Amino acid sequence: MHGRVGTALKSVQTIPVAEVPEYPLANRLRETAVAERPQERLEKYGPKALSDTELLAMLLRSGTRGHDVITLATRLIAEAGSLAGLIAWHAADFRKLKGIGRVKSLQLITVMEVAGRVVVQQAGETPLLNRADLVAAYLRPIASSLEVEKFWVLCLNRKNRLIKRVEITSGTATAALAHPREVFRAAIRESASAVVCAHNHPSGDPAPSAPDMHVTRLLREAAKTVDIQLLDHVIVGRPAADPLGRGYFSFRESGVL
Repeated sequence: MHGRVGTALKSVQTIPVAEVPEYPLANRLRETAVAERPQERLEKYGPKALSDTELLAMLLRSGTRGHDVITLATRLIAEAGSLAGLIAWHAADFRKLKGIGRVKSLQLITVMEVAGRVVVQQAGETPLLNRADLVAAYLRPIASSLEVEKFWVLCLNRKNRLIKRVEITSGTATAALAHPREVFRAAIRESASAVVCAHNHPSGDPAPSAPDMHVTRLLREAAKTVDIQLLDHVIVGRPAADPLGRGYFSFRESGVL
């Protein structure tokens, strides 16, 4: 009996199972001609010739098994929505992607912080802030990485150039109310001729809430009392989260002011 079972077992053929690779076989960097790789293109043509993906690949320097540096850079930009979107990322966000560990994530947030500060400084010490789009462009690098609402008063001179940005409140993830007394106290202290009030929406959608409307009306009446012009109240969001695609809301343009 045992002999027949043993013979039967010996007669069963083992069917080989194809091994499924743990990682994709394609390596975009290796498949790219040497002369067309980011480093070679950078040396030959300069940084302006490189795409966002190639520039990010140069920062990453290397990938990991199955995730070459070009693929990794592509995934990062896709996850963030754009290269600029990475400015708002934290170290933990970078580490979610395979191929980015602790050290590399710290290097990346350092680079992004430097980029954000450069943008702010390039705006100049006295940027012209007489339009909502200029206000949004000035504040977006500051607001993009915030997870709570902050309310600022931008104190302006007679030519509507910035004297000083003053943070009035820093709130929760959903609210940051400002009292007109604090807003115009800062304006008087800086001898401002006019002010623009602004706050961010961490969600990215700049549509005003009922409290936003209420505070704006209070600010409008207080401005008349102290005889300091309230040029605008601007809510800063992100174009991708704005149904209108602008990334900001202006109470002046909406007719409230």
